[in-house]
Amino acid sequence: MNETLTEKQEAVLRFIEKYQLNFGKSPTLREMREKFKVRSDNSILKHLKALQEKGYLKKDDTPRGIKLLESVKQKLIGGGVSLPILGSIPAGGPVLTDEYISGWMSVGEDLAKNNKDFFMLEVTGSSMIDAGIYEGDLVLVNMKKEARDGDIVVALVDNENTLKRLVKGKGGKVYLKAENKEYENIHPAEELTVQGVITALIRQYA
Repeated sequence: MNETLTEKQEAVLRFIEKYQLNFGKSPTLREMREKFKVRSDNSILKHLKALQEKGYLKKDDTPRGIKLLESVKQKLIGGGVSLPILGSIPAGGPVLTDEYISGWMSVGEDLAKNNKDFFMLEVTGSSMIDAGIYEGDLVLVNMKKEARDGDIVVALVDNENTLKRLVKGKGGKVYLKAENKEYENIHPAEELTVQGVITALIRQYA
């Protein structure tokens, strides 16, 4: 990466780096348009192409289209434990591949000791709002922690994933409790498998 950047290319690169450090993922074209006050994607795409050709960034097949910069990876790794943020979990369990990883976040070792047993999950829906968990929040999931009665867990119920409170009812029957009166509790018809226990919640304000 010895080629000189133009002033605008440098500005775009710095914006991408700052955004990735703050959010663990790349900005969208729309966010970059708004940042640099341009109307067309073409202007931004021209700078991204130049940065790619000069070796400053790499493209990928994710919706945001830009891989984490090497400088960002080093800062995330150096600042704590770098964990993947999953936008969803397939029925077979957490899969740490680009297909499911929407970003990365660095957390302190007091929250996660390694990146093998933990991951972050972006919350969707409002079934847990009475527990203070809202759509768009990030929850820290420990895949190795044994789930206890009352824990909030990520679970696979009859081949569908969900985030709910684990409850052991009468006779030892286990079900999942929604923390929103508008949602029904989930009683497994066949199988319930806990995929991880929620140990922390992170909320980012724009």
